Amino acid sequence: MNSVILIGRLTRDPELTYTPNNQTAVTHFSIAVDRPGTQGRDRQADFIRITVFGKQAENCDRYLSKGRQVAINGRIQTGSYKNREGQTVYTTDVIANNVEFLGGGNGGNDSGYSRRSESEPSAFNDSFSSPMEPSMPDSFEATEEDIPF
Repeated sequence: MNSVILIGRLTRDPELTYTPNNQTAVTHFSIAVDRPGTQGRDRQADFIRITVFGKQAENCDRYLSKGRQVAINGRIQTGSYKNREGQTVYTTDVIANNVEFLGGGNGGNDSGYSRRSESEPSAFNDSFSSPMEPSMPDSFEATEEDIPF
C-alpha cells in the first residue's frame, strides 16, 4: 500500500502548467511539515514536493499561496533524471489525490478560503463546496439542560 497523509504550510506559491497533449492542468508546490521534536532541540521540518492534477490543480493555483496550511492525501512517487553534469539525481514527490485547504496563512485571514487575486470571480467553481457555514434549522431550540455525558 502506498498512501500518505500530510499537513503542512506552502513554502512558495503554486505553479500551474498544462500537459502538451491533452491539456491537463498540473500544479506543483512544496509544503513544510514539522517533524516531531524532542524537548530542548530546535524545531525541524521536512520540505516535500507536491504534484496535483486536473481541476484540483487549477483550484490549488487559484486559492493557495505561500504560508497557507493544507492537508494532503496521496501517494509517494520516486524517480530519477540526469542533471547537466551527467549525474543521476533521485527525486521523491507526493502525487496528491486530495488537497484540503485548512486555516489561515494569508495575512491573518482565518476563513479557510482566500483568493490569490481579487480579480477572480467571487463564486467557487462547481467542484468546490461553498465555504458558508450551514444555518440552523427553524425547528432547533437551544436548551439549558445538562448533557448526560
